[in-house]
Amino acid sequence: MSLSERISGHFKASAQTKLNAAAALTPVIEAAARLMVHTLTQGGKIMACGNGGSAADAQHFASEMVNRFEQERPGLAAIALTTDTSTLTSIANDYAYEQVFARQVKALGLPGDILLAISTSGNSPSILQAVMAAHTRGMSVIALTGFSGGRLAEQLSHTDVFLCVPAESTARIQEVHLLTIHCLCDAVDSVLLGVEE
Repeated sequence: MSLSERISGHFKASAQTKLNAAAALTPVIEAAARLMVHTLTQGGKIMACGNGGSAADAQHFASEMVNRFEQERPGLAAIALTTDTSTLTSIANDYAYEQVFARQVKALGLPGDILLAISTSGNSPSILQAVMAAHTRGMSVIALTGFSGGRLAEQLSHTDVFLCVPAESTARIQEVHLLTIHCLCDAVDSVLLGVEE
């Protein structure tokens, strides 16, 4: 297989994975967006976390909320728990890396807030600890994962939203995660700005 064929294959696989996920994820993305709107209009906030590429997704989501997505609107309350290196490294050094998000959730999370927990495998210990902390604080969780959802799927309660990409490739799952984040941003804006039909 030539290099150009490999590259073309990635485009085709990504597009097919997104098409395959559309039917399963559309109603769940809508439920997650409506939960976000409810939280934001009640004065709550959304805290996002993930590791590696999922950390970048958490930051991407928070920036779209605080600044803007595609339409002009006031900033919305969202925080990426992946950005404060002093806090992250002190928690990892003094306690354990598994606590880097959970300690922040315990300190900053309030009842009615949302934790957007992003883990491709659903098995990241730091994400699992953050979800436990969120539940302890009376927060809902929106889990963005893939494969079968891993241990994260087992931790969720009836007030949580489970967004699991039906795919087995980490790269393809992450590509759908980015699309899902954009869908969430657009849906939140559509409801808040009254353009929902």
